[in-house]
Amino acid sequence: MILVPVKNLGNAKQRLASVLDQTARTELAQAMLSDVLEALGNWPNRPEVGIVTSDPFAMELARRFDFEVITDSVNRSETDAIEMSTAVCVARGVDSTLVIPGDIPLIQAWELEEILEIAPEEGSVLVPAGDGRGTNAAFRRPAALFPLRFGNDSFKPHLAAAQATGKRCVVLPLPGIALDVDNPADLRRLAEAPGEARSQRMARQWDLGDLPLAANE
Repeated sequence: MILVPVKNLGNAKQRLASVLDQTARTELAQAMLSDVLEALGNWPNRPEVGIVTSDPFAMELARRFDFEVITDSVNRSETDAIEMSTAVCVARGVDSTLVIPGDIPLIQAWELEEILEIAPEEGSVLVPAGDGRGTNAAFRRPAALFPLRFGNDSFKPHLAAAQATGKRCVVLPLPGIALDVDNPADLRRLAEAPGEARSQRMARQWDLGDLPLAANE
C-alpha cells in the first residue's frame, strides 16, 4: 500500500515564510499535493493508496482520486501518522508499504514502477532527497520491517535501521522524487525545472530571481 502523510496544510511550509505569506504557502502545498496525487492517479496497476490526514483539502482530493483516507485525528507529525497507518496496514495483512511525502511534485510514474521492480522479496528501498539528508520515498516489505522517523536528516538513520534488519536495502536515487520543496532554494529549483506541473506554474508567477540556488545561502 502507498501511504501519503499530509499534515494540516493551513500551516504548511513555514520555512518559506521569508518569501511567501501563509496564504501563498498553503496554496503551494495544495498544488504540490495535487501534483503528487495526480501522478499516483495516472499510474496504471498501482497498489492501493491511503492518504493519512485530517486536512479537509487533502481528504477531498483523496476522494476525488478514489484513494482511501486514513484519518490522522492527532495531526502531530509525519512520523506519528506513518506509525499509525503502518499499524493499520499490518492489521489488514498488507504485504508492503511505500511511503511518499506530499511535497515532491515532480514525481513520475516510471520512478514508482522502478521502486517496485527493484524491491527485494524481503527488505527495503530508500530514495534520498536531492541533498542526501532526507528520505523522499521508503518501501518496506514486510510492511513494518523497521520504523520510519522523518525529519531534515532522516536518510542516514533510515539506512542504518534498514541495514540493521539484516534484509537487503536498495538505495535508489530518482530525479523527480529527489526534489522536495522545503526552503526558498528548493522553490527556485522547482520553478526552473522542466515541466508544467501545477506547482511549477504557480512558482513561476512569483519573483524568485534573487533567491539562492544553494539551500544554505
